[in-house]
Amino acid sequence: MSRFAGVGLQFALSIIVFLYAGQWLDRKLGTAPWFLLIGVFVGGAASFYSMYHKLMAAQARDDAARKAKREGLP
Repeated sequence: MSRFAGVGLQFALSIIVFLYAGQWLDRKLGTAPWFLLIGVFVGGAASFYSMYHKLMAAQARDDAARKAKREGLP
């Protein structure tokens, strides 16, 4: 479980970074609140993708370890 300790923090930071980037673009281009909203959704999507990728990699490692244990390999 220690592998996933920072997932929540990474999720929040990703959304905040993209939120501020969208806010900055809105101020530069005068398009408020469109880029802010896009930034929040892109940050959330990137966080979910990263979380999914980590979980699937951990699942594959666990499956390989179980298979090796069943076959009697170290």
